[in-house]
Amino acid sequence: MANDPAQSLQTLPSDQLRAILWRYSERYDLTMLVQSARQVARGPVARLVANGGRNSHDWTPEKNELLTVFDESGITAAILEPEFGGFIEGPKNLALALIAWELSWVDAGAATSSLASNLGLAPIHERGTPEQVAHYMPLIAPPQPGEDREATRMAFALTEPIPYVGVETGLLGGKARVAEWKDGEEPMLQIDKRGRFITGMDFANVVTAAVDSADPRIKGSCVVILEKSDPGLWDKGVSTLKMVHQLSSTCDPVFNLTIPASRIIGGYTIKDGVIVPNYSHSDVIEAVFRRTRVTVGLMTSAKLLSSIEPVIRYHRSRFRGGEAGQPGSPRYDLGIQTKQDAIQRLVEVWATGEAGASLGFETARLFDVVDPMEKEKDRIFAERGLSGRAAFKALAKLQQDATELVRLRAQPAGSRDEARIAALEADPLVEFAILDAKANVFCPACKLWNTGYGATVMREAVALMGGYGITEDCPGFLPNKWMDAQLEATYEGPEAVQRRQLSVTMTSPLFLAQFESWIKDLKRLASASPNTGACALGSAMSLWLWSIRHLQDATDANGAKLYTSNRHGISYPMADALCWLIASRQQILDVVHLAENGPADPAVAEELAGTLPFLTDLCHVQAARAAGEVARICSEIMFGYQLHPEWNEQTCACCYGSADLDALEGIMPGIAAGARGNADIAADGQSHPDKAGPCPTPNAHLQTFLRLRGKLDGCLYGFGLAKDRAAQSLTTVMIPEALDYPM
Repeated sequence: MANDPAQSLQTLPSDQLRAILWRYSERYDLTMLVQSARQVARGPVARLVANGGRNSHDWTPEKNELLTVFDESGITAAILEPEFGGFIEGPKNLALALIAWELSWVDAGAATSSLASNLGLAPIHERGTPEQVAHYMPLIAPPQPGEDREATRMAFALTEPIPYVGVETGLLGGKARVAEWKDGEEPMLQIDKRGRFITGMDFANVVTAAVDSADPRIKGSCVVILEKSDPGLWDKGVSTLKMVHQLSSTCDPVFNLTIPASRIIGGYTIKDGVIVPNYSHSDVIEAVFRRTRVTVGLMTSAKLLSSIEPVIRYHRSRFRGGEAGQPGSPRYDLGIQTKQDAIQRLVEVWATGEAGASLGFETARLFDVVDPMEKEKDRIFAERGLSGRAAFKALAKLQQDATELVRLRAQPAGSRDEARIAALEADPLVEFAILDAKANVFCPACKLWNTGYGATVMREAVALMGGYGITEDCPGFLPNKWMDAQLEATYEGPEAVQRRQLSVTMTSPLFLAQFESWIKDLKRLASASPNTGACALGSAMSLWLWSIRHLQDATDANGAKLYTSNRHGISYPMADALCWLIASRQQILDVVHLAENGPADPAVAEELAGTLPFLTDLCHVQAARAAGEVARICSEIMFGYQLHPEWNEQTCACCYGSADLDALEGIMPGIAAGARGNADIAADGQSHPDKAGPCPTPNAHLQTFLRLRGKLDGCLYGFGLAKDRAAQSLTTVMIPEALDYPM
């Protein structure tokens, strides 16, 4: 387990190193935003939690003061364009992800409150008309000195009241009717909406609400904008009695309001006397959730990494003050860290946090690239008059071209058709299709894996604190974070929703073509950096890719198709396996990026010598863990849906008996003696041994699977050594004397 002292982890990773790792070190605006959000999190937010702010379900004056702090720090305006009062140019996905990360490091409820208005504004931001955007975006900006207006806070009301909450987002209890429609004037709509678990209702004065038509003069569903000043009933409802996220406002509101039809998000047309919304509520939800799920996923990963320092401090000080451990002794200096179990379990927590962070921030960066490309795609389609089936056909052709480009790029440089590559790259929509296919997988994967598996690992972090982990004064607020993680796993769609989306998007030929090229890249990387675990991960990805392609054509023992939309016992575990793979892959890519770019930054040069090998070992640990999960899941599915052979009349009729073997002895000398030891050979007058049936013989397809599985197992060389090194580093790393926020 010995480490080279020069290559050992000396300190916890610095902010500048993290900025390089997560690709924003060149963004001064984001660096300042991170510092501002951190001051809020470890100052006002931490003090509120330490003073018992989470002990009440109600939205108290102390909690409400956080909104002012968010305004003053720039957090509230981070979503806005400079023309509307913001300070960040371009897409804001990474910016909002960093805010959520910093606030969740201390309390995710505070992060949720800071992002509540963003979620309410998102339908307008993504699908609003130019007039709606121009009107509501500036209102989100905090009032400036001299402005005589109330701060605008928004909420998003999608879900329905019990017993229907969470049943199906396609079925809406909220209804829209025509209240009045005078000739030559804009229609007025009557909106009747009851919400459940709506975030931000204690302070919201504008709500975007999903409703369905209850009037033949309105077609389908839509999302509408409700204002507190609208005539009718605006009741924020009772507070939800949550056990988690108590620093966020959650209520069950009731609305019965009259609004103009111009409040339909995205606008509408009138056809044959019927109001036809330009976007259904599903169109709006898809655009909103495919982005906002990322920040929720990062909330849980932030908890995991925030637990490292408190756990180390607790372990080292555990036995101090007792007679058996004197200053200078291992028991006094290291405490529980003298036991390998404790430090290796903490390595697993750290590795999971790193992988989740890498996946989450990569997805946020990806959407920053995709967003303007998507708007350009919409513009081009509108310019070409493509809509409905014509747009669908155009997208299908685009997918084919994009798949061809991915495969051409993956070929060796000397044998590629460069002219064809150039022709495909000349179409900006082709590159959009490639990135969009990736985003359609990464977004639900980030939400599913970071929050689902992250919540499980957060329980491990709490367990490493012993009895201290379930007390109110536990350092780092770890029990709060453990409980909060349970809610984050259900935010914006529970795990089944993410798995359902992945089961569709991960089988796209365009995504699978990219996935195949990533395997080749990992194999090349494994040759140059074997300690990253890239070899094991590449083999695991090969096993998954072969399995998913096989399953789409294979049948079970009853002849039923294996991979279908309703066979969740197959598609959902395969989605889980994919999440492990892409999280580990991104973790490796981030560390490789750090290795390539870190030495050029003098601010991190000193710590890089120790931190880079440690982060590399964490990659290896996580890659091996991912490989094990993929091997388990794929093996269970590949073999689990075929019948085990059994001893029945038909089977036994084909068996050789002892007399048959004796008869063959003259032709093949030695066969009888060699075969009598086989448990599947029955002696004369005796039955077969006690077991279900003869040993299974894999068919040709499964022989290929076993070969890939065997190769994967062999790629796990070095994993244990990497885990030992990483664990040993935890015993020498220096940590501050105390947390930088109160207990």
